[in-house]
Amino acid sequence: VQLQASGGGLVQAGGSLRLSCAASGRSTSDYDMGWLRQDPGKEREVVARISSGNSRYYSASAEGRFTISRTSNTVSLQMNSLKPEDTAVYYCAVRRKRAGPFDYWGQGTKVTVSS
Repeated sequence: VQLQASGGGLVQAGGSLRLSCAASGRSTSDYDMGWLRQDPGKEREVVARISSGNSRYYSASAEGRFTISRTSNTVSLQMNSLKPEDTAVYYCAVRRKRAGPFDYWGQGTKVTVSS
């Protein structure tokens, strides 16, 4: 599975961005898809995750501000009310097994939120 992420950029605090990720190589319709982020010096964090049955998980920092959605081979993350602490490189990812590790990763897209 190859993942191509897009949509990052620079935005002011309080603004919005939409990240998109397209999967190719094989169908991901039966897999969980998610968005993770990492800022230098910090651990990688699962921001949001969506199952093949559209069950959603959000981190505490994302709950109420971010919305994850998917089709069979794409996953998107709508980010509203962005804060400077949301600044990070965002990665889309796919995992084949529920509760397992993420197996496939996109290249990352940088999100910078200015105060």
